[in-house]
Amino acid sequence: MRVTFLVYGVLYVVIEVVGYQLEQVSWPAVTALDVATALTDAFLTVAVLVGVLVGIDVLGHRWRRARQLRLVEEARLATAEWADPGTLDVRSWRAEPVPPQLALPASPRRRRRRSSAEEAYADNAYARPVAPPGRLL
Repeated sequence: MRVTFLVYGVLYVVIEVVGYQLEQVSWPAVTALDVATALTDAFLTVAVLVGVLVGIDVLGHRWRRARQLRLVEEARLATAEWADPGTLDVRSWRAEPVPPQLALPASPRRRRRRSSAEEAYADNAYARPVAPPGRLL
């Protein structure tokens, strides 16, 4: 169906070009040489148009082929990247460890006499002074 429209289009262009050129000569003075010149010009016009269309078609095919090859190459590279990912560098979200600091020096011990009830318990540095354990109740 497309070929039929194409043939009718080419035939229409030829008839229009021939008619225009013969009209320029004026119809009563038309000779065989004028008709041959008009047909030659019409077919030259059609040949140039067909050449341009064929050139566009060829460039389109080459462009599609080059694009398809580029896409295949990109897919191959992506597949190769997935197949052999190599080593993965993972950065920790934690901060760098702080080097250990030396402990504070111990405070000097107070020398005081303890009762027998106090000797049973160790000193608590965080507690407030309270009554000895025997008097809690």
